[in-house]
Amino acid sequence: MVETTGGGPGDGTAEVLDRPLPDGVRRRVVQIVSDGFGGLTLGELPAQLRQYARFAPNRRAKFAGNAMAAALETDTLFRQRIGEKLREAQPELAGALDSGSPPPAADPLDVAAAAYVLRPAGWVKLVAAAGEEAQRADAERADEESRAELERLREELDRARELTRSETERLRAELDAAKKEAESLHRKLRAALSDVKRGEAALRKLQGEMEAGRAEGQSLLSAAESESRRLKTRLGEAEAALEASRRAAREGRSVEDMRLRLLLDTVLDAAQGLRRELALPPVSVRPAETVDAVEPGRMTPKDIAARALSEHDPAILDQLLALPQAHLVVDGYNVTKTGYPQMPLEKQRLRLLGQLSQLAAQTGAEVTCVFDGAELAAPVLLAPPRGVRVLFSKPGVTADELIRQLVRAEPPGRPVIVASTDREVADGVAKAGARPVASAMLLKRLS
Repeated sequence: MVETTGGGPGDGTAEVLDRPLPDGVRRRVVQIVSDGFGGLTLGELPAQLRQYARFAPNRRAKFAGNAMAAALETDTLFRQRIGEKLREAQPELAGALDSGSPPPAADPLDVAAAAYVLRPAGWVKLVAAAGEEAQRADAERADEESRAELERLREELDRARELTRSETERLRAELDAAKKEAESLHRKLRAALSDVKRGEAALRKLQGEMEAGRAEGQSLLSAAESESRRLKTRLGEAEAALEASRRAAREGRSVEDMRLRLLLDTVLDAAQGLRRELALPPVSVRPAETVDAVEPGRMTPKDIAARALSEHDPAILDQLLALPQAHLVVDGYNVTKTGYPQMPLEKQRLRLLGQLSQLAAQTGAEVTCVFDGAELAAPVLLAPPRGVRVLFSKPGVTADELIRQLVRAEPPGRPVIVASTDREVADGVAKAGARPVASAMLLKRLS
């Protein structure tokens, strides 16, 4: 039914649709609005649609379909702007609708959606006709699907009947085979029962033989036990005789040892008395000094000074580590940043610890490597190499202070060597009795 509100002839704006917009027409209308949406400025859009201005057309149609359909229905100016975009995009369809003769080959849903947006005279009839056409098409499609489903079910029924027939024949064949097998099993069972009877007779015979063998074994075991008791008695007598002979030998040996020790003490006392009586002077010349040969020349203090090691010679470090119970304490980051500062801290630690492990294996000295851990967010996950103790300073404590604590913890007199270029660290450990060496010397020794 079409209602009019006094519009002029050929004007469809006064027509009102008295039924819901068909789903197919509504989807086409939303697509038209989504396509024309992007050609409008933000100010030309209704306030409720501005949030979708940057959406892609497909995404806009998916998430803002209801909002766009409502705005098109209630906002006449917005509908007119969308109509202008539609006329630009499909001028032939818009002209045909204005003339009142839509193209006969056009999709009824497209014609109805365009008529709903442009509102030409008689647009309500076009929308209603499109809805009826869509319903008729849906009914035909449902009827076609029903016929196809019916045909499919008939084919499945035929296949099921054929399968049932073949399965019945197979089961009959299997039943015949099972009957034949059962008859064969009955014959085998009768044969097996006769075999069992023969086996039982053989078993009874074997049990009689076993009883006879067990009785014979029992008699042999009794004889063996009596013989074992006789042998144990003889063994006890032999052990007693051996212990008596050993005791007699020990008594005779102790007498001989006492006589020999008394004779030895007599000889030693006599020799000491002879040394006092003769008053011989101590020996000042050794036999080797009587052999004629050329002796090497004596070194002067200047020659000895020429052989002294340089202050930075790594041989000094080897001499220090060769001292008994030597302990090498290494200022970790001070050494790594002196030798290879361009590497990440993790690789610096791994490289230094690997070299210190080799040094500990070569010298046998105790090695402790200290790293500054004050700025660490979490403990470092590290497997210390063999022979090297790895320590990180606690928050609020520097590595330098931890090194001084290690030096103060050592007992006085133990050789402690501290490798660090830090002047404050070197002076502090030197006052505590440790020997500081430069990081460069340690790096040269490790290389």
